[in-house]
Amino acid sequence: QVQLVESGGGEVQTGGSRRLSCTISGRTFGSLGWFRQAPGQERQFVGGISFAGGSPVYGDSVKGRFTIYIDNADNTVHLQMNSLKPDDTAIYYCAGRSATVISRAKSQYRSWGQGTQVTVSS
Repeated sequence: QVQLVESGGGEVQTGGSRRLSCTISGRTFGSLGWFRQAPGQERQFVGGISFAGGSPVYGDSVKGRFTIYIDNADNTVHLQMNSLKPDDTAIYYCAGRSATVISRAKSQYRSWGQGTQVTVSS
């Protein structure tokens, strides 16, 4: 059974940091994306990473503040979020796809986690 489980969400103050984790079990993926969805808004691409190597890619709104990296020891992909703003408040999801090319389109991902809430207070 394929499982993607996000963890690490919670409340943080503006300017603070938070690290989210996506633990993968049941299969291997070619690439993994992080998305977020705020109330009343579309699910937005945050960033992604390929398990084949290469640099992660990021959405414009998080570039320079967020970092994605893989921890092969425990089959987990982390999303390190720094300099958080209230606009970063959302439910954060990780999603996997078979292709090693990172996609920014949520329709290209077949396996999704349940999401974890991040709230940035001002």
